[in-house]
Amino acid sequence: MNFHEGDTVMHWTYGLGKVVRLEERALSGKKELYYAVQIADMTVWVPADEKLENRLRPPTSKAEFKKLMNILSKPGDPLPDDRHERKTLLTELLKNGRAESLCRVIRNLSTYRHVRSLNDNDQALLRRTEESLIGEWGFALSITPAEAELQLHRLLTAAGD
Repeated sequence: MNFHEGDTVMHWTYGLGKVVRLEERALSGKKELYYAVQIADMTVWVPADEKLENRLRPPTSKAEFKKLMNILSKPGDPLPDDRHERKTLLTELLKNGRAESLCRVIRNLSTYRHVRSLNDNDQALLRRTEESLIGEWGFALSITPAEAELQLHRLLTAAGD
């Protein structure tokens, strides 16, 4: 997967950003190509190695994104009550960085909070995941983040959030 300066990308952890430059950097005596990705007010350096496709991807297309909305309008899968198991499960689900995974984590945590209150880690993960999805949603559908957030919450409410 090759990205170029100016490309809009999704970072698996931080969300929507833009490739601002490619730069060869030396780390531990080994030179490697890195993508400098501007995400909000920070720059993230992403190595262009064999794990790149798990770290950066193109934003989901408008057509594909509309299909993903179906996930959000259904009840979530049950989550473990044990916070460590829950964190491990959700973190594992997010590792592929796909928009589908973001939707599933948001849906599952939103459903879970009806059964039990979310701990600090759950709340932070939900907030971070929602921000990432809302950024991509706005980009894919050419709407403002506020409109994307409103649509997200409407779908979750329809699912019984």
